[in-house]
Amino acid sequence: MAREIHYEVFRRVGAKGGWTLHEVVSTRDGAITMAQELMAAEKATGVKVVKETYNDDTGDYLTLKIFEEGHNQVKVEPAQEDAPHALPCFKPDDLYSYHARATMSRLLADYLSRNKITITELIHRADMLEKLEATGTVYQHAIQKVAVAQAASTTTPVQQIVKSLNELTTQAFNRVYRDQRKGLFPNPHPEQFAELATKMAGQGDASYIFNGALAQHLKDARGWDEKVLLLITVMEKAPSEDAPRKLVLSSIDAILAEILNGSAALHELMGKSENLAGALSNLVSLFLGKAPDDAKSGLAALTQNFAADSLPEARTAVANRIVAEFKSNKRLCPDNMVDELKALRSIANRLVMGVGKYLSHEDLVAAFTLRSKRLVTQEALGGHIAEAAPDDKLDRILFVEDNIIGVENKRQLASFVLPVLTSAAFENHFQNPKLPLLQRLQRLAQLQSRVRRSGFVDVTREEIAGKMDALAVAMEARGKLFESISGRTTNPVEKAQTLLRLATGGVLTEGALSAKAREMILGYLSQPGFLTGYIAAQTKDGAAPNSEKLMAELIETLGKAGITAETGLKSIAA
Repeated sequence: MAREIHYEVFRRVGAKGGWTLHEVVSTRDGAITMAQELMAAEKATGVKVVKETYNDDTGDYLTLKIFEEGHNQVKVEPAQEDAPHALPCFKPDDLYSYHARATMSRLLADYLSRNKITITELIHRADMLEKLEATGTVYQHAIQKVAVAQAASTTTPVQQIVKSLNELTTQAFNRVYRDQRKGLFPNPHPEQFAELATKMAGQGDASYIFNGALAQHLKDARGWDEKVLLLITVMEKAPSEDAPRKLVLSSIDAILAEILNGSAALHELMGKSENLAGALSNLVSLFLGKAPDDAKSGLAALTQNFAADSLPEARTAVANRIVAEFKSNKRLCPDNMVDELKALRSIANRLVMGVGKYLSHEDLVAAFTLRSKRLVTQEALGGHIAEAAPDDKLDRILFVEDNIIGVENKRQLASFVLPVLTSAAFENHFQNPKLPLLQRLQRLAQLQSRVRRSGFVDVTREEIAGKMDALAVAMEARGKLFESISGRTTNPVEKAQTLLRLATGGVLTEGALSAKAREMILGYLSQPGFLTGYIAAQTKDGAAPNSEKLMAELIETLGKAGITAETGLKSIAA
């Protein structure tokens, strides 16, 4: 059973403020220290650290609070101590609302997963409710969690809230037991659901009875894929009248959304993947309505409906799951940063096509920014560049920069560049006389060009590019490149063309080195007879020279070297 652990630091501001996530940390001590520092710096009135353990087998997180501290006390007037508390639900019908079902799904996730049922099935099936009651601890633990959460925002003792919730759930259980004995929940064939919906539409308990019928229909399904297929088969036979059709579609859409919200169900539907990148890629395909080649019948039918945009709630559940997985602490490709970044970009490019009413651009950007943040840590980046050569270290950092988003993330990444750039190993690598000077200069120029195109903040980008140019100037001086060109016995035309090839061929860094080359080029252009010699050198086999064309080509080449047409024309001597 593979597990991955991270720690979430929450803080609370103000006497009645709610908990907000402050940071996700990979170590227990680091998380507790961060929480204590928030309290010491008076940036919070309460802090807590929650340990999240990810189970690869089920895809669920096990949550455990390991630290809490706070100094805010809420003063309560004596007259208010006996005030009635605010329960999340007041009557059994409230337990069937969307928010109540979502809460129960989270609290009973393990139970639902083990029994391969959704929360809607559970609250409409007497046999499963009896089984839940028999577990004792699971049932009571869920009630206690709700009571503790509710007590945090009221002055009512936890025990009193637990008692009220027990009474409420007992009423709800007894209602289902009674209705089951009375035969209120039919078990029709797929083609008979349309008739049932037509009969029930408009009645106050239509949804309750129809969902009970669906729960009975799904009772004998042998797996999640079969359940999905059964539901879609019923949906395809929905009546054409508005009210009964809405009853069928909304009920089935809600149950499919519950299935897709469950980690275990998704794992079974989608099949095993090599890593999170593969699982997310399959999930994105499902969201975009593209079924894998080996998809089972239920998944294939579900994908077709997503492509037709006929299951909004279920599709929203998949979108939310995608965003949640991106925000999780688990790496896409744990063993390889390059594969991780390629997968990140590939998934991002595909997900952009799905941005709209189910997946907002803001949520997507926030999720990718958070995942990018986890890739610019010492732990993640250190292993990526550790064994690389000095120039490759910088190359790998720039590859990361090209595949992450977020101004702060790029600022953090830039802090890894300067130590590499200013290290003795980096300078020694580029000053190594055993390698050809032009090869070393070109490599440095390529790296500088990537830096200049990067998303680093302007000041940092210019600082990095400037240091690289300064190193290139030192390399040129040591290798006497310009001096050797100047000392040649050739004419000014050939010297200028040599320098132009260097300037336009990506050999020279931008800055002082390129400026010196341009200055030398202009010097050769201004020597008497340059233009005549240039035209003669470009004309072959005694053919008549096309002066205008040759002049235009020269001006174009000068432009590529960073010399404007105006400056070039002024400098060229006939």
